[in-house]
Amino acid sequence: MAPSATAPEQHQLPASILAAKAKASNGNSTTTAAAPLTAPLASLLGAWPTFKFAPIRESTVSRAMTRRYFADLDAYAEADIVIVGAGSCGLSCAYTLGRLRPDLRIALVEAGVAPGGGAWLGGQLFSAMVMRKPADVFLSEVGVPFEDEGDYVVVKHAALFTSTVLSKVLAMENIKLFNATTVEDLITRQIEGEEGVRIAGVVTNWTLVSMHHDDQSCMDPNTINAPLVISTTGHDGPFGAFSVKRLVSMKQLEQLGGMRGLDMQSAEDAIVKNTREIVPGLIVGGMELSEMDGCNRMGPTFGAMALSGVKAAEEALKVFDLRKAQNKE
Repeated sequence: MAPSATAPEQHQLPASILAAKAKASNGNSTTTAAAPLTAPLASLLGAWPTFKFAPIRESTVSRAMTRRYFADLDAYAEADIVIVGAGSCGLSCAYTLGRLRPDLRIALVEAGVAPGGGAWLGGQLFSAMVMRKPADVFLSEVGVPFEDEGDYVVVKHAALFTSTVLSKVLAMENIKLFNATTVEDLITRQIEGEEGVRIAGVVTNWTLVSMHHDDQSCMDPNTINAPLVISTTGHDGPFGAFSVKRLVSMKQLEQLGGMRGLDMQSAEDAIVKNTREIVPGLIVGGMELSEMDGCNRMGPTFGAMALSGVKAAEEALKVFDLRKAQNKE
């Protein structure tokens, strides 16, 4: 005989859910264990048998995404500042610029699907993030809690730092993140009467397209014009140190200094102090500087990344008006 069908087993809702639903219905609850959920969300708890999403047509989803993406491409084809690389340095730079100059249109271009670079982990496969003082002031600025250990502080998980800064940057109306997008080249303008060039924007492509230039053809790039580019692409790697390596190939730099061995004592100070405009229109910060200047690597300490981004923003605002005027030519 075939087994008879049985109704799903019913369970009593936990006290915390009952308390949350009571609070949702009347705004009051005498249960101290009530979950801090908003009334609309709490009202869903225990109501799943009758749950149903609002209706939608598949093409509506497609149009909702593509319409906004291509509107952003149109709007940011002329940007005020392009930041290349959304690691800890690029994100802190974007945050600082966004706070100081909400009037500027800032494009943040990241080759990876997930922004953050190496800042999702504190080092190796360890979660805690170490920052030497005074980088703790940036943590306090963005609201990331930490343990104070005297000369340094520790964030309980690097992902807390990264996700916090990222969420604040993405919430800014004047900043657009183009992730899974690679900078393939720099737009240049000849400086009249000189051999040097001025950087006037970036050449972009989707990262997956860039990775297949050797086995596909006819995959031309896109462009973003901007009077100022801030490059924070990290130390040498598949997409690392891109802008400074491109300057060498364009004969704008004789050669790279090459990153030296690990020395935290000297490395972090050097990166922050030397964050600067390298050629007109191009500011370099973070570990990309170590490849250009021949600085030491710093290993798993992130204070220099955060403060190099802050200094890059300051350097950008020093020259922005001049570069913007030049970019009209």
